[in-house]
Amino acid sequence: MPDAFPIERLKKRADFLACAKAPACARGAVLVQARSRDEAALVRAGFTATRRIGGAVERSRAKRRMREAARLLLPHHARPGFDYVFIARGGATKRPWDRLLDDVKSALIRLAADIEAPSVEASPPPSAGPRPPT
Repeated sequence: MPDAFPIERLKKRADFLACAKAPACARGAVLVQARSRDEAALVRAGFTATRRIGGAVERSRAKRRMREAARLLLPHHARPGFDYVFIARGGATKRPWDRLLDDVKSALIRLAADIEAPSVEASPPPSAGPRPPT
């Protein structure tokens, strides 16, 4: 398995909150947020599950499943210099493993495409001169 760059864990609340303002992609049982940082060679990942998922046992199981999916997929699909937050959605603990992997993979691919696409700023339409009075 290629480890082209190190992957670390997000642990501070401020990092999670910063990712909350970044682009996100929801697929199936997981929502993935990605935020760019200055450090070029480091990828960090954080995992969370809200109480809507279930009790502590269910939330822990959802996070364990997302951690394993991220361990398998981030080396192939993550962008160096980005923070990723994986948020469990309903069904994350009962979703078949192959489908959960597909959810994470497609979310990472979509985020990478959104990141690479140049942002188009709103520009005024070209004018053909002053409009005649009506």
